Amino acid sequence: MDVVVIETRPLGDRSYLVHDGQVALVIDPQRDTDRVEAAAAEANVRITHVAETHLHNDYLTGGLILARAHGAAYLVNGADAVEFERVEMADGGTVQVGRLTVKAVATPGHTHHHLSYVVTDGREQAVFSGGSLLYGSVGRTDLVNDGDTEQLTHAQYSSVRRLAAEARPDAALYPTHGFGSFCSSGPASGVYGSTIGEQQGTNHAFTDPDEEHFVRELINNLTAYPSYYAHMAPANRRGPDAADLAVPESLDPDELTHRLADGEWVVDLRHRVAFASSHLQGSVSFEYGRGSSFTAYLGWVLPWNRQLTLVGARDDVEKAIRDLSRIGIDSPDAAIGTEPSALAPGTAVAHYPLVGWAELEHGRAAGDVVLDVRRTDEYDGGHVAGAVNIPLHELLGRMAEIPDGRVWVHCATGYRSGVAASLLQRAGRDVVHVDAKYGALEV
Repeated sequence: MDVVVIETRPLGDRSYLVHDGQVALVIDPQRDTDRVEAAAAEANVRITHVAETHLHNDYLTGGLILARAHGAAYLVNGADAVEFERVEMADGGTVQVGRLTVKAVATPGHTHHHLSYVVTDGREQAVFSGGSLLYGSVGRTDLVNDGDTEQLTHAQYSSVRRLAAEARPDAALYPTHGFGSFCSSGPASGVYGSTIGEQQGTNHAFTDPDEEHFVRELINNLTAYPSYYAHMAPANRRGPDAADLAVPESLDPDELTHRLADGEWVVDLRHRVAFASSHLQGSVSFEYGRGSSFTAYLGWVLPWNRQLTLVGARDDVEKAIRDLSRIGIDSPDAAIGTEPSALAPGTAVAHYPLVGWAELEHGRAAGDVVLDVRRTDEYDGGHVAGAVNIPLHELLGRMAEIPDGRVWVHCATGYRSGVAASLLQRAGRDVVHVDAKYGALEV
């Protein structure tokens, strides 16, 4: 048995190609299925089965797309109300994938109908746990319905024990979530791999002997998650179609100027430092880059289902189109280039100061507004005295709450405050971006 990991770092998720050298099972593929196709071609195997551990809340699945393209069996829990044909799986159900035996194990908690899969070749075992057992923690339990959260958290506590009983301690563990995904909860670990036995000795879902304590602690530590999640599970129930990943022709300068003048959403992908120094007036900053959380925050902050225009280098635009397609933001337009004044000569070029913590003291002394755009739980854990807290994902709807005057905006690293500074300036506020790590501040 070989397991090929297909990682989606911007969303903190992994998909898997599991094969015996001839035929393969794909688990939890994302919508841009060409990555799975490439992995299968490199391994020289045929995709005969595709499996979902659950109806995903954080991305659009590529499962139906893959299954139809390959004539593969599509394994989905029979209890999930979907609008497409699938092979209905249930607890204890097994399928044969070449020399691999795949067994479904009911592991409710992340969702009501969550399944994990135990795969064996007769010698080795691998467990594909989706959003159930993660490295160091478990999947969050509040994504289905607020009224179901406590019940699902109890179920999650029981499910990890049930899953461990179905596999050997040396079975390799392959979760879908937990690598920066908002679908994880608790102290999820950043390790690359683990086993069932290792998790039994270290994961708080196993080591906490008091189920009620575990439930209270997990629920109390759940934080905000992106608003676009509300659109993912319904779309996955319908069955997403293939994404168009082509880069469109660059907008001509007059059209880009017109869109900015009309208040459309024009997203600048350059680094936040470059944006602060020079950008098209009315554009907003969502820096694209490795580890930037671009997809999650853009989908969370901007109004859903509005036309977007991406501005930046062609390579960044191409990657951003792929990333956005994973959460159902399709067909953005683009203006290719990194020099604002050349992209839309009819639009003013704007800027704002970018400073560190030392300069913030001048603003505080002058009585300016300090705006902290971290989550509420981060703010409650420590903050600049007198700072106003409006989390970034709430900022567009709460602009009126920010006191008059110059606004000095910060977050934990500079990324979220870069987005916030651009939104504030777009709304007509005088803004200073404090681009510094909160951990370096002496409050």
